Amino acid sequence: MNEQIFIALAEEENKRGGLFDIGATLPLVAIQFLLLMFILNLILYNPLTTLMNQRNEYILDNLSKASEILVTAADLTEKYEAELTGTKKDAQQEIAKLQKLQKENFDTELNISQKYIDTLVQNILDNFANNKKMVLDNLDSEITNLSNQMVEALVGK
Repeated sequence: MNEQIFIALAEEENKRGGLFDIGATLPLVAIQFLLLMFILNLILYNPLTTLMNQRNEYILDNLSKASEILVTAADLTEKYEAELTGTKKDAQQEIAKLQKLQKENFDTELNISQKYIDTLVQNILDNFANNKKMVLDNLDSEITNLSNQMVEALVGK
């Protein structure tokens, strides 16, 4: 039964012109399509493309500014690295000079201290020699006195 309905509908369509029946609906659908395309283009696509173009311009401007800043930063980096190298060399030379000066001062102070110590030791040794001589002289005189007393004591007996 269903088959008969489909067959009847198919026969009915064949009588009207088939699959490509050009009637009043085809131009109406084409006009609706063009009108819808125009309205969508006007309302949706034009503002969207405008925003996309503005965004692209903004991005390109920022990229160009960033590249200029990078070039400037690279130049400044090279400049400051050159200055830093020069400053390091100057500082190393200054340190070497100060170390040399400090060593000379230390050597001078050491020589002065050494001379002072040598003089002090010599004075102490001289003093000890004088004291030794004096003690030996006193001891010699006491030994003489004691020996004289012993001799007198022995002779006197």
